[in-house]
Amino acid sequence: MSDKYLTISAITRYLKSRFDSDENLQTVFLKGEISNFKSHTSGHFYFSLKDENSKINAIMFRGSASKILFKPADGMKVLVTGRISVYEATGNYQIYVDEMLEDGIGNLYIAFEELKKKLSSEGLFDEAKKKKIPKIPKRVGIITAPTGAAVRDIITTIKRRFPSTETILFPTLVQGENAKESIANNIRKANEYDIDVLIVGRGGGSIEDLWAFNEEVVARAIYESSIPIISAVGHEVDFTIADFVADLRAPTPTAAAELAVPNVMDLKSHINNLVIRLNENIIKKVNYQKLYLDSIKNSFVIKNPMIMFDNKKQKLDLINSKINDLLIKNLDDKKERLNLLKKSYILMNPELIYKDKRNVIKNVIEKLELLNPLNVLARGYSITYLNDKSLKSINYVKKDDTVLIKVTDGNIKAKVLEIKEETHG
Repeated sequence: MSDKYLTISAITRYLKSRFDSDENLQTVFLKGEISNFKSHTSGHFYFSLKDENSKINAIMFRGSASKILFKPADGMKVLVTGRISVYEATGNYQIYVDEMLEDGIGNLYIAFEELKKKLSSEGLFDEAKKKKIPKIPKRVGIITAPTGAAVRDIITTIKRRFPSTETILFPTLVQGENAKESIANNIRKANEYDIDVLIVGRGGGSIEDLWAFNEEVVARAIYESSIPIISAVGHEVDFTIADFVADLRAPTPTAAAELAVPNVMDLKSHINNLVIRLNENIIKKVNYQKLYLDSIKNSFVIKNPMIMFDNKKQKLDLINSKINDLLIKNLDDKKERLNLLKKSYILMNPELIYKDKRNVIKNVIEKLELLNPLNVLARGYSITYLNDKSLKSINYVKKDDTVLIKVTDGNIKAKVLEIKEETHG
């Protein structure tokens, strides 16, 4: 009969499986008020969400809890996203929270993340593009509200740390509908002045109070500024888009002033340390040179200068010996080559050279004889000249011209009586 009874674990496990298999419970959006909030040392958040009539337990594990941009507390109204399931140890159903936003400003956080993602993809946050803050600025520009703790803290800190630095205040709206244009315009206006660094910021406040520094127009004005900019918006835990674009982010306005100018006392101390180190180095250098000079004065060469000449003379003798050896060797080589030439076959039989040359000359003379035109004349031929030019055709002569006929033993001067063209056939 007891078989029909279930254990508590069995029914709890069954209910958990029904919760986990219900698609409607896998992604749930709830809004409510936080109560019994506890931040565990493990990094997990344990709390309850309640409204006027009901309450549900909630847990947010460390991975998700580390991503939220505010500090949860009892009584805070929030928007959460998560899944509903059963915790078997107690049998209670609860929500496992993945995301949590403050109620009423959830849309602002969404807009913040979207703009942050957009500007990051365009390179406005790139560290490589950030400008260096000068170590000792002559003039610091301040863009903030003309009244309030922020401007007083910045100016007081600068004057205390480095009194010679000049400050220029650009009174600016830092909250409200027109604040974003006021901030952007003053950044552009400040770039017309001879300013070394700009501090842009305000005191703390809610996300709505700081929202002007999350506007795109302000972000682009900061990015386009030719003057290095230190952002100083809100408190240490507050982050705005302006902080990501600025060349340097300060956690508070006072910290921004400390980053903008050095501490004059620190500089004096540093200079004094440099003077001490310089003096020590000079004394050390002088002492070293004295020791070096003493070592030279006491050196063996200085005390025995003739040793240097003895060494040089010995070296010169060695060089002379090498030169003589080279000359003798060179002469011996020349003599050997001359003896070889004397014993050569050609020199021993010079008539062979002359015999070969005679044969060559004889052959040349025979060729010249064959080409000699006088030999042609000797065989009964003649050469006819007209105006000192040999006559090659009847076309170059006319009747009554005087021509010169050259034969083997003299010249004949003649007058042309008739010109007759030779016919063949």
